[in-house]
Amino acid sequence: MVDETVELRARVERIPLLAGCGEPRLIAKGFSEDRKYVVTKGHERFLLRVFDLHQYPRKEMEYKALERMRQENVLCSRALELGRWEEANLGYIVFTYIDGDEGADVVCSYPEETQYEIGLEAGAELLKIHRYEAPDSVGSWHERQRKKHERNKEQYWGCGIRFPGDARLLAFIEEHLDAMTDRPNRFQHDDFHLANLVVKDGHLSGVIDFNRCDWGDPIHDFLKIGFFSADISTAFAVGQIHGYHQGREPDAEFWRLYSLYLAMNLVGSVAWTLKAHPDGLNDMLARIGRVLEEHRNFETLIPAWYTNHTRKKAST
Repeated sequence: MVDETVELRARVERIPLLAGCGEPRLIAKGFSEDRKYVVTKGHERFLLRVFDLHQYPRKEMEYKALERMRQENVLCSRALELGRWEEANLGYIVFTYIDGDEGADVVCSYPEETQYEIGLEAGAELLKIHRYEAPDSVGSWHERQRKKHERNKEQYWGCGIRFPGDARLLAFIEEHLDAMTDRPNRFQHDDFHLANLVVKDGHLSGVIDFNRCDWGDPIHDFLKIGFFSADISTAFAVGQIHGYHQGREPDAEFWRLYSLYLAMNLVGSVAWTLKAHPDGLNDMLARIGRVLEEHRNFETLIPAWYTNHTRKKAST
């Protein structure tokens, strides 16, 4: 570990932007394969992500996308430098550092109305993110998602784990797959939830972790609300939906697609967890059970957490 730290420090010194900085501090959170560090130079902090060099083409896409996010005035980290350490088979990106706390950790310390306002801000930023249209070279969203769903089903049947209601869930997906036909291809953050939002002083400071970014239907970016955000703060989750829709209620098409993508994600989550984070299997199965209950095994498209919150607000 000492040798690795010394080698990292020597490599960082070769980045002109960071030369003369303090000791890089490892951020030991999240499931990304990247190694993340906070680097301080004088009074300024930076985020350094180090990755295996085979990921370089994908990181180039992320770097270019973040430049587009700057043009769209998205409240997020700015990518400052992309480079390679060929001798170590590593690459790196230097980002601006967003000051504040992880939204999942602090949102509930604020009054419910403030949680809702933070959600409104998050939804407005997500709307800006989705302005970026996919290049013509990107294949049909519908075809890509169908193939992914077939892979996920195969992995689910082969992983040896079942959850109650899976037959009804799979039937629901098959009934609604055609809803993806001719959906727009836009830039997706693809991991948009409270753990990837930074909050400070009751406001959204910025969106982070674009490393899973992709192209496809913008509504797909909402599925993590039901999976990871609504159980922390329903007010935030409702606010994000309202902020994205500029204060209007979402239409029936939104809820149909939201539910479809959420259901498809449930199928893929079991095998992914077994592979990437096996210790988290019980937590994942509990989340799946909660989602199924909120949608009455997908007999309803609008989740109970949204319906209950909006009814409560209407009665006050």
